[in-house]
Amino acid sequence: MSLNLGFVGLGIMGKPMARNLMKAGHKVTVFDIAAEAVDVMASEGAIRAGSAAEAAAASEITITMLPDGPEVEQAIVGPRGVLEGARPGSLVIDMSSISPLAAQKVGAACAARGVDFLDAPVSGGEPGAIAGTLAIMVGGRPEVFERATSVLKAMGASVTLTGPVGAGNVTKLANQIMVACNIAAMGEALVLATKAGLDPEVVFNAVKGGLAGSNVLNAKAPMVIGRNFKPGFRIRLHQKDLRNALLAAESMKVGLPFTSLVQQMLMALMSKGKGDLDHSAIVTFIENMAQVEVKKP
Repeated sequence: MSLNLGFVGLGIMGKPMARNLMKAGHKVTVFDIAAEAVDVMASEGAIRAGSAAEAAAASEITITMLPDGPEVEQAIVGPRGVLEGARPGSLVIDMSSISPLAAQKVGAACAARGVDFLDAPVSGGEPGAIAGTLAIMVGGRPEVFERATSVLKAMGASVTLTGPVGAGNVTKLANQIMVACNIAAMGEALVLATKAGLDPEVVFNAVKGGLAGSNVLNAKAPMVIGRNFKPGFRIRLHQKDLRNALLAAESMKVGLPFTSLVQQMLMALMSKGKGDLDHSAIVTFIENMAQVEVKKP
């Protein structure tokens, strides 16, 4: 069934996600503060909006995909934001990765205007956004989730209701902890192997079919060995996610020692101007300590 959808935030992730909604037959009205991003989508058949409010006014469901909580609050609750245009009974789905507390705050503002809300962050990076194979973790009421499922499935291969509003982002933070720590461990392992004189590609191929194998290893080891740090997911965004995880953990008195350590690595890399590299570049922090580069001999 074709729906009128709004999409706010046309960055690395948002643009291909909006394209997949259009491919599914939906009528998509788009907005971004970067006018050139709107121009690109309009040239492909999307409807141009001059503000988030205008996009929401034309839509039954409005999706936001933005860098962090402050941007989400501005786009939804702020002046000319989604709630200025959204009609009572419409639905807002925030697919950004933000603090669970920020998601709950935005959800409460929506509820006060009679607008339903889901937090639905994603995993899979730019390749998953392009292919429409994202893992989507959703927080909200079951009946609202059911209403949104067909739309979400146009962007993801896995769509899971994880609990009430905020639960989607708690699940995403758990995901980001596992990914970051996995990349860091992979980096230590490949640095050790390379320093010992082994070919890291051979080591990767030897272990990927065993218990150490993972989607993270399969995706990121070839990038490291090939010295390809073109961003699929930027270091600065992963640092933001781990910061949100540590803040949430502090509020619940949960210690996250490994997360804290990787967060420090990410901060150090950002201070060296590497914040816009792919998060696989975590390995360069470990390489620097060992004075070796993970690459074929």
